[in-house]
Amino acid sequence: MARIVPDDWKNLEATGAAARELETLALLEKLPEDYTVYHGVHWTRVNEGFSVFGEADFVVVAPSGRVLMIEQKAGFLRETGQGLVKVYLQKERNVAIQLARTLENLHRRFTAAFGAGTYRIEELLYCPDYTVRNAAIAGVAPARIVDASRKSQLARVVLDILPPDEPRFEAAARIHHFLADELSLTPDTNALVGAANTLVTRLSGGLATWARRLEFEPFRLRVIATAGAGKTQLAVRVMRDALAQGKSVLYVCFNRPLADHIRAIAPKEAKIANYHQLSAAVARDAGSPPDFSQPNVFATLEERFAAVPVPEHWKTDVLIVDEGQDFQAAWVEALERLLNPEGAWWWLEDPMQNLYLREPVPLPGWTILRETTNYRSPRDLLGFIRKIVGPDVRLDAGSPFDGSDVSVSTYEDGHPEEVIEATKRAITHALSLGFRKQDIAVLSFRGREGSALTAVDQLGPHRLRAFTGTYDLFGNPEYREGDVLLESIYRFKGQSAPCVILTEVDFDTLDDQAARKVFVGATRATMKLIVVASERAAHAIEALQ
Repeated sequence: MARIVPDDWKNLEATGAAARELETLALLEKLPEDYTVYHGVHWTRVNEGFSVFGEADFVVVAPSGRVLMIEQKAGFLRETGQGLVKVYLQKERNVAIQLARTLENLHRRFTAAFGAGTYRIEELLYCPDYTVRNAAIAGVAPARIVDASRKSQLARVVLDILPPDEPRFEAAARIHHFLADELSLTPDTNALVGAANTLVTRLSGGLATWARRLEFEPFRLRVIATAGAGKTQLAVRVMRDALAQGKSVLYVCFNRPLADHIRAIAPKEAKIANYHQLSAAVARDAGSPPDFSQPNVFATLEERFAAVPVPEHWKTDVLIVDEGQDFQAAWVEALERLLNPEGAWWWLEDPMQNLYLREPVPLPGWTILRETTNYRSPRDLLGFIRKIVGPDVRLDAGSPFDGSDVSVSTYEDGHPEEVIEATKRAITHALSLGFRKQDIAVLSFRGREGSALTAVDQLGPHRLRAFTGTYDLFGNPEYREGDVLLESIYRFKGQSAPCVILTEVDFDTLDDQAARKVFVGATRATMKLIVVASERAAHAIEALQ
């Protein structure tokens, strides 16, 4: 039997596309023992400019060191005048072009590692579920296609391409070392999720490092930074610094879900609240508790917070305001009363996430620090976003990842049942790519109140974990039990997920507010973005690409 690397593949639990790859490994294992099969080979941009999304499904190395790259295309394919295509959601991909691109990338890596002419790479297209009717138009040499009709002969075809008695290449040992050690071998997308989170955290940590080295008095720093620049890391680091120095620290944001998220990752000694939580707590402690049954309670609460004396235990040495773009000018004076003399005040904001289209809060005399680099979003996803928001918004790509392949699926305008089905297909597609259900966030473009998905408990086999609109006795948000998170764009600001399904995207014209909402939703994705849009919205988006 052939040697399989990694060798624990039989113990893997896999579904969808990953399960099909395990079936293929079982066929390739029938090769002779001096053949080696590397599976799930991914390469990363961090190493000499290559993307973690570049991959070869299987790489077989003969005793001589000759290499065969196998591209597997499971499921249904279409034969067109332009060649064989694979349909992903509603987007067609030319199989021959994908195969050539993967082969070219592998050639570049090998040439850089071993030198030109010191190795040989062959290619093979494997279609276990489809029989190619007209190989002449497939775009791939017929001898290099193993379709469903020849599935059982896969190992035999590999031996024909990689003969066992060929003289050994001088670089053979180094090729094995390269594939086993220098490339990151991962059996599924789940392994990449952890790597992506680690890399993005490390890269975006730059803002948290050098911003904290600034010194001036009084310390009033306005950080204007794009999504994915590292504002959350900066806030948490500032909290830790303050507590380590024996100082008190208060973090205030606009969005309740963001406050809940920060509370889960911040030091427990830090005080965390959104503005209205803070207003209610201070007013209550000052003897003026709010009545949430009254109309316009939040406006009343804001006025009361600005007027009541601040209890001493609410005063702080370090004040951090996050989501400053959503704050109102009148709130600044109310917050300033909480800051101790000589205290430090950090103000974090991203103008592009100003979904309420509020005027910027004037902060005269403050030092301003700008950061336009997004370390979270894959480079091609950021390219997609740039075309949405236009050239006036500067967005620099700092992510090590590329080739995430933004997917756009459409539903018929004015048919809510269509968007439900389209969202269900998007979840299934994400799972087929190897994402786990806990890696997926479904974000509604329409908001919680206007979403057709809010009343839906389940999409096919996928149970939705959604906010119920209520809180428990301890003030924690209550969620319906489910496997896949459903949130609105508004509530998910400041957070992220490996795979984001931005659904119910609908507009007649891509105006400023629509562009901002797409920006916020799309920049939540760290690895994959799937857009589910109405036909009219999809046409507007595609016209820009």
